[in-house]
Amino acid sequence: MIKVRPARIADVRPIHKLLGVFAEKRELLPRAISELYENLQQFHVAEDRGRVVGCCSLAVQWDNLAEVKALAVDPDYQGRGLGRKLVEACLKDADTLGVTKVFALTMKDGFFDKIGFDRVVKNALPHKVWTECVRCPYFPDTCVEIAMVKT
Repeated sequence: MIKVRPARIADVRPIHKLLGVFAEKRELLPRAISELYENLQQFHVAEDRGRVVGCCSLAVQWDNLAEVKALAVDPDYQGRGLGRKLVEACLKDADTLGVTKVFALTMKDGFFDKIGFDRVVKNALPHKVWTECVRCPYFPDTCVEIAMVKT
């Protein structure tokens, strides 16, 4: 039975390993393990018999704006709705916090479209959003991320 739950300290290294699989394929940004420890309270994981098979986080960015980020599902577990469940857990956190606008920067816009996000022009997002982008190894010349928003 796979369950989605808030992340714990013991999950950091498995999350780092999982994100690394997708970072190597340039499907996600690489994340330092220290960043994961610092932001652990933002993460949810999907767990199958004690093994982390998916993760996602919600980061508040600005007044009434949060980002769904670091969404990854083990390739062997894709197609089972885990990505949706992880994003829904983050959206529930946003609702609890009173945040009504959530965005994602993604290369998989079809997934986010299916779960109710709308494509927007990246420049429509506040400049605060781009503070992480300027540290990205793919910014600005090779950035292929698409901005998606759910209100």
